[in-house]
Amino acid sequence: MHEWHKHDFYMPMSFESTTAASAFDIACWDIIGKHFGAPIHELTGGAFRSTVRLYLNGWYNDCVSPAQFAEAAKKATAKGYTALKFDPFGSSYDYIEEKDLNLAHSRVKAVRDATQGKIDLLIEHHGRFNPNSAIIAAKKLEEFSPLFVEEPVHPDNMEGLKKYRQATSVRVALGERLLTKEQAVHVLSENLADFLQIDLTNIGGVTQARKISAIAEAYGVEMAFHNAFGPIQNAATIQVDATIPNFLIQESFYDCFPEWKRELVDNEPKIENGYSAIPKKPGLGISVNEKILDKYKVEGQEYFNPDEPVWVVKNTWKNP
Repeated sequence: MHEWHKHDFYMPMSFESTTAASAFDIACWDIIGKHFGAPIHELTGGAFRSTVRLYLNGWYNDCVSPAQFAEAAKKATAKGYTALKFDPFGSSYDYIEEKDLNLAHSRVKAVRDATQGKIDLLIEHHGRFNPNSAIIAAKKLEEFSPLFVEEPVHPDNMEGLKKYRQATSVRVALGERLLTKEQAVHVLSENLADFLQIDLTNIGGVTQARKISAIAEAYGVEMAFHNAFGPIQNAATIQVDATIPNFLIQESFYDCFPEWKRELVDNEPKIENGYSAIPKKPGLGISVNEKILDKYKVEGQEYFNPDEPVWVVKNTWKNP
């Protein structure tokens, strides 16, 4: 990483650079593990736990009304998950009107009631609000005692995040848009988050994730890694989850993955009752099914939908 940093002038601020370095680092750990016949967690100190608690994300496709959220939540928890993350804010962006805030409240209440208050609720904001709207949303939703709220304020508004922290009592998680350990240190030293959600594929792979986890431990902050992209990222993240003492909970989309993502790898970590097993095979513990790469190869630019941002769960950018 030091050598890469020396030659890449924009490394500290370039998403393209840090993701490329992350892929390289993860691949190196996989190669080393396969060479020595050991999973990554054994190469990095051994496992603190035999399973990893998950929260499900992506379970609320096409949900708009509170009743739809409730029905989808029942199906998700029937699979054994004890925590669900969801974004209840529809098409609100920057500012939220009172009627939309009331609707968000109704959606969260519907999920809470459908699951009989027996699971943890994690409220995704996707960094969509200005500080004042985010504070209003926190006051409205704090009665549900969410495990955390995620990215409540636009990610570039650090002063706004400070204002939010001073005005609210909800627990905050963030970190997927952090690209360096130095940025993570700023968040930690300014007490801007209760939980850190760095992404192994953005931050510098297994190596940097372990460094940042250790730094966060010194601040008493637990880790809940962002994990939204695919099965290779998931396998790498589970390996790190196994090794750190300050683990909180792990995001998982696996039960909501499209078929091609499921077919992409063999030996994906097994999920039972909302917990993931720790892979024991060498390296990442998986192997890429290279035979299907040509089958799913695409050309051209991905379709741009002007009516719904790419970062929301499909068909939820609307209010009834």
